[in-house]
Amino acid sequence: MTRRLPYAVRLLAAAAWLFTAQAVRADEVTLVAPGGMKAAVEKLIPGFESKTGHKVKATFGSGLGTKRQVAGGEPFDVPIVQPPYPEVLASGHVVATSAKTLASVAVGVAVRPGQRKPDISTPDAVKRMLLAATSISYPDPAGGAAAGVSFTETLKTLGIAEQMKPKIKLAQGGAAAMAALARGEVEIGLTFVSEIISEPGVEAVGPLPREISTPTSLVGFLSAHARSPEAAKALLQYLSSPEAAAVYKASGMQPGR
Repeated sequence: MTRRLPYAVRLLAAAAWLFTAQAVRADEVTLVAPGGMKAAVEKLIPGFESKTGHKVKATFGSGLGTKRQVAGGEPFDVPIVQPPYPEVLASGHVVATSAKTLASVAVGVAVRPGQRKPDISTPDAVKRMLLAATSISYPDPAGGAAAGVSFTETLKTLGIAEQMKPKIKLAQGGAAAMAALARGEVEIGLTFVSEIISEPGVEAVGPLPREISTPTSLVGFLSAHARSPEAAKALLQYLSSPEAAAVYKASGMQPGR
């Protein structure tokens, strides 16, 4: 007669088998996203890795730069891009039907802590604030920063683009714009709200009114060449889950769900 192993031993053996099986199935998933998603994605990665055993390697860049990387065929399993993205779809490097709008984020205004917060409740109030400011900083649109492109259009909409030129100090990304504000080099900083609240030494005033600044959407795709399609699909699903939505809200974004 064969002796049955003690229950505790059988339980440990089962746990060891499960751990080994998960380790075998674990994959590294590569992700690329614009800088406006950085704070939220970095908060979400540990939860995904803990739940699935997969590892995530994330790369962040400008909105335009990210689209160029994806359209050019750089090997990212889960690309996140900002509309419009006809070149991304035309490239054939993403699964078009996998598109998920993860979140949207508005361009916001920042000041230093203790500084008086200006009124930005209406387009006219924003115009007055900008004309009264001695200096402002925002991401350089020439580098493909979506927040910079958006705010440049806002200045044109307000009809003050030429008047503001002497006051503008362009920065290489939202974090750099906030750093310039924190150091006291400018009076007002502008970038995506998600980048404002993640930077030290600055304080968010709030988002610009929709009449002059449309929030930017962030859309996730599955790569058409994902090395591990199932792991990539799991990450995209996690990034569009209720758990992720709560993180987006806490990061100053509007969930896409």
